Amino acid sequence: MAWVAGVALQLQQPALWQGSQYLVLAGISVLLLIAHVRAVLPAPAWLYVALAVLAFAITGERALHRLGDRLAAELDGPELVVTGTVEGLPQWRADGARFQFAVEEASWRGRRVEVPRRLSLSWSTRGQVEAPAPPAAGRACASCVQPGQRWQFPVRLRQPHGNRNPFGFDLELWMWQQEVGASGQVRAAPGTEAAQRLNDAPWYRLDLAMDRARLQVRERLLNHVAPAGQVTATAEDRQRVAGVLAALVMGDQAAIERQDWDIFRRTGVAHLMSISGLHVTMFAWLAGGLVGWAWRRSARRGWPLCLWLPAPQAGLWGGVLLALLYAWFAGWGVPAQRTVCMLLVMALLRGGGKQWPWHAIWAMAAMAVTLLDPWALLQPGFWLSFVAVAMLFITGDEQAPPAPHWRARVWHATRAFLHQQWVVVLALTPLAMLMFGQFSIAGVLANMLAVPLVTVLVTPLALLGVLLPPLWLLAADLLQMLNAMLEWMAAWPWAMHAAALAPLWVGVAGLAGGLLLAVRLPLPWRLQGLVWLAPVLLWQSVRPAPGEFELLMVDIGQGGAVLVRTASHSLLYDTGARHSDRSDAGQRILVPLLAALDEQIDRLVLSHADNDHAGGASAVLQAQPQATVMGSLPPGHVLHTIPGVAACQSGQHWTWDGVRFDVLHPAQGTLLTADNTNASSCVLRISNWRRSALLAGDIELEQEQQLVQRLAPEQLQADVLLAAHHGSDTSTGADWLQAVQPRWTLIQHGYRNHYGHPHVPVLQRLLDQGSTIVQTDQCGAGWWRSDSSRVVCERERNRRYWQHDVPLAPVRLQDPAGRPG
Repeated sequence: MAWVAGVALQLQQPALWQGSQYLVLAGISVLLLIAHVRAVLPAPAWLYVALAVLAFAITGERALHRLGDRLAAELDGPELVVTGTVEGLPQWRADGARFQFAVEEASWRGRRVEVPRRLSLSWSTRGQVEAPAPPAAGRACASCVQPGQRWQFPVRLRQPHGNRNPFGFDLELWMWQQEVGASGQVRAAPGTEAAQRLNDAPWYRLDLAMDRARLQVRERLLNHVAPAGQVTATAEDRQRVAGVLAALVMGDQAAIERQDWDIFRRTGVAHLMSISGLHVTMFAWLAGGLVGWAWRRSARRGWPLCLWLPAPQAGLWGGVLLALLYAWFAGWGVPAQRTVCMLLVMALLRGGGKQWPWHAIWAMAAMAVTLLDPWALLQPGFWLSFVAVAMLFITGDEQAPPAPHWRARVWHATRAFLHQQWVVVLALTPLAMLMFGQFSIAGVLANMLAVPLVTVLVTPLALLGVLLPPLWLLAADLLQMLNAMLEWMAAWPWAMHAAALAPLWVGVAGLAGGLLLAVRLPLPWRLQGLVWLAPVLLWQSVRPAPGEFELLMVDIGQGGAVLVRTASHSLLYDTGARHSDRSDAGQRILVPLLAALDEQIDRLVLSHADNDHAGGASAVLQAQPQATVMGSLPPGHVLHTIPGVAACQSGQHWTWDGVRFDVLHPAQGTLLTADNTNASSCVLRISNWRRSALLAGDIELEQEQQLVQRLAPEQLQADVLLAAHHGSDTSTGADWLQAVQPRWTLIQHGYRNHYGHPHVPVLQRLLDQGSTIVQTDQCGAGWWRSDSSRVVCERERNRRYWQHDVPLAPVRLQDPAGRPG
């Protein structure tokens, strides 16, 4: 545990030290270990310190090496030519493919350049819908890239950069953990000469051979369970369960549909629908039994294998090795790593005739996992897995003597199973609330049904289906029955409990409360656990005081979304873009953010109907059905089907908790059409008579001039301005800035967007005005409170060394005093 503590401490560094400093620390730790071994420093504390320092130094050195394998800033954007090999499981879609690419060499304008060893690439078919083809077909298309294929094609890369929002998915951390140094797009159309298929990777690449085997099994499974070309409702259900089976067999979680993930999370069974420690343990037990049986039967064939190695030992090691192979085939996730490490430690101990206490095996597995991947500590799966196992060990029953009657044995097994489920619920509930802000109440019942069904029947049948494909159909039938039950449970209004994400100390207190409730102590002691557990279940986010308000400029990419909160009300201004049928900013970013804040939106304001402002509205309204909607939407817009949608018109106003909201534009009687969406944007001013904010949508210079001429200066002045049209030079004119006089200007735009937002003339005008510029690509989400004097950037809070440092403006601006901007 000292080792794990040293790793955890290093992961808190906001910036890495120099390599020489980590080497000095490693040398000091080695000297301390030698002194402890030679009894110069006999106290155990020195051993713990030495191991913690060594873990800190080794992790820091590994991080420096990984940081050096990231894309250089000067190569972010230019078109490069790369040669390399496809790795992993490609994800095929109708519009193209996404895959990982191991680079062998790269060049720019004929000159060799250094790029990261591993890239995450997408290859669009540009409207050419092509079915995945086996390598024998030899077609040069984006949708049929295969593991082990070598390609040369032009790409445009970008540094690891993702949206940074409170409680949101950290893409930069994910790319760091996957050792992906850049993402990008292939810049050649499928079938063109620019994309050249080369000779495949050599046969001795075992990792690529495993990837090919995984891909072949996945495609066989999907085609067998859900043949292509069927469009019936039953076929859609089969496609969904086929994706779940693919996740169970080879760990391809991307094959599971988003709607299924929502059901699994709401019913608390998501941990079962991919490779879990329970599955690996079951596989090791079955494999060990089969190996032991075959080993004993070997004498009948004239092979006295038992004389060389006893059958129990052969079964033990055979089960561990086959479990290791299964975990590798299934993607080597943290739960699988933890289970294999524990199985390996137990096999070594049993083979040596030793008996370690459970906590030593548990800690050794934690050390092994963090030694393999230090950044596994940052994955929720690490904590959920290890805490659940520890709780089961702490609260486990004493070994009961064998019951004489089968009914007694069944009763004992059932009682033990129910007790384990109760303990896991108590262990994981505070962790789930701390990490996700929700836990499944229906999960208590759902797991009692799903655990034996998935673990004992579905998973073994899915694995045996690799040899006997008809078994996949039986596993799919069982999964369909389970899905029907889970959908019914997910529809219960009380199936899920949600609250705001609590601080760490509240989660730790909740975990202690769950432990008190689970352990075998006198009832008064156990009931005290409810007191410790209550805060994490009922936590509420801090809201502004009456008469104050706050803005959260969400890092939404190329689009707009601002959350406005008063003491007891909330308003969402715009919802970002819809990217495809499978992805939109509302579902990906806003719904999880609102859930983490336990926010109930009172009003959704859509500035106008453009996709980058209203594309995520449907997903938000599905999660927040109580919200009223107003906006500048032309006739026939899809959101007009919602009852009670109000049109934005100047003169509208309302007051929440002492804060006034005024609609300044469009003017009454403005005709809304699909051609004037920007010009008719809903402009909203928020004020508590001391501080004010102005949200300008996408209005342009003409509309700005109209507002300046029509309204008094005090009606336009604002401390915070949301720059119109993402910083385009068609907006934010000098007269407008002179009237508004913003202290802070917020600009929402995508990192390296192809529009070039924000434009340099706009940045220069803002500097001339003396306004502080806050851009989402540099700041991430930005918090501003009416009782504060600064904008708090999410990228500056809890900063870590793997996060991307975005350079400032692409040109050197000059402020009015002539100083570099």
